[in-house]
Amino acid sequence: MQHHLLKIIKSSILLINLLSFGALIQSPSFAQEKWPSKTITMIVPFPPGGVADTVARPVAEAMSRQLGQPVIIENKAGAGGGVGMAYVSKAKPDGYTILMTLSSISIIPEADKILGKDISYQINQFKPIARFTADPTVLVVRADSPWMTYDQFLAEMKKNPGKYNFGSSGNYGTMHIPMEMIKLSDQFEMKHIPYTGAGPAIIGLLGSQVDALATGPASIVQQIKAGKVRALAHWGNTKLNSLPDVKSFKDFGKPIEFAQWSGLFVPAGVSPEITDRLREVAKLAANDEKVKSVLDGAGSPIQYLDAPAFQSYWNTDAKKMADIVKSIGKVE
Repeated sequence: MQHHLLKIIKSSILLINLLSFGALIQSPSFAQEKWPSKTITMIVPFPPGGVADTVARPVAEAMSRQLGQPVIIENKAGAGGGVGMAYVSKAKPDGYTILMTLSSISIIPEADKILGKDISYQINQFKPIARFTADPTVLVVRADSPWMTYDQFLAEMKKNPGKYNFGSSGNYGTMHIPMEMIKLSDQFEMKHIPYTGAGPAIIGLLGSQVDALATGPASIVQQIKAGKVRALAHWGNTKLNSLPDVKSFKDFGKPIEFAQWSGLFVPAGVSPEITDRLREVAKLAANDEKVKSVLDGAGSPIQYLDAPAFQSYWNTDAKKMADIVKSIGKVE
């Protein structure tokens, strides 16, 4: 009888424990937290003042409004964007670390191979969310330079090989690649001065440390309008709305084209639920009047692509960039 009573007591204790655990797992503190429940960090792998940073700031503000949580910018520059991109590739895939970057995301792994370096990351470590802009780079010189046209510029480069230099955001970056393309096409020499991003490179141009550079309209159009720099040509295939009087290299009969696009990415392991929510808010941000106004004013209008279309575009562009890096070969 006593043994039977003890058995009933043990069973009752077990039932109470099970019921208590069931209540616990249904409580808000134990349940899986709703995303987002805290601040999201948007990594920009370049210093302030460049195209990625110019796009990231209004987009992050719009996303904050939609998500109800802060989306803060962290500029993590270095290695032409490689430092920040490698950081995100290894970040916890929980949706709280996202990346706003440029087409150099496709270039750096190929450049690492060419240079015999350890690969910083692979592009399959990222999942695309949305493309926001896609602008051709623009060749600019200081307003006090003697070159009024690209033909004058080219003639001087050929006359004095290696005398002049150009700045960029880093080796094999989206400011370096287009200059190497035109150097190969027109067979002239210039020294390359790599900076940590577009902002510092533009300061270098304005401060007479470099003689020319190629950069996206968003980072230079205000300097052009202010009369501080002069645009000689661009790498696009249509007229630029922000710089309608500037000719493309195709107008000069040169089959050269390069787009410096900006896009939002997450680590590849982020869940479909979070990815889909980010796609929703990215689309809302791309259609946000404040975002469009800021980017239109910067000369970099929205050219939005949702994840599937962006993935297809990125696949094609990444192959093209890899081929360009291989054709350029090893540079110091």
